[in-house]
Amino acid sequence: MFHVVLYEPEIPPNTGNIIRLCANTGSSLHLIQPLGFELDDKRLRRAGLDYHEWAELREHASLSAFLDSVQPPRLFACTTRARRNYAEAAFEAGDALLFGPETRGLPQALLDSLPEQQQLRIPMRPEVRSLNLSNAVALILYEAWRQQGFTGGG
Repeated sequence: MFHVVLYEPEIPPNTGNIIRLCANTGSSLHLIQPLGFELDDKRLRRAGLDYHEWAELREHASLSAFLDSVQPPRLFACTTRARRNYAEAAFEAGDALLFGPETRGLPQALLDSLPEQQQLRIPMRPEVRSLNLSNAVALILYEAWRQQGFTGGG
């Protein structure tokens, strides 16, 4: 339904939680190298529990390799630096949701390459920096899926 794209993820439990999230929503998960861990990391497995077999997980050498391979209709960059609220976006099946590394977010050059309409943020209080990556992915992915009527869900 949707493509969740983690750009150079660093923390295994976050990725494990997102594997479980993708299994539950029928979304595919794409990891852009380099990764801050090995895919057989115990912390990754523990967080993903036994959901690895239910999630489509692919690794890509670069973001351009992902785009060439998958060719999503649209790529949304999810970042604290965006102006547009994620709830204002009209998501479509096949859209890709791109999230940056936990400690630094998406590179500015990458953000500059996308239209402002495809850069999304989650509203939060100004004195806090950000949400946990897996929480941010869950919020935006579930909104996208909700807009599709939770297709495939029970």
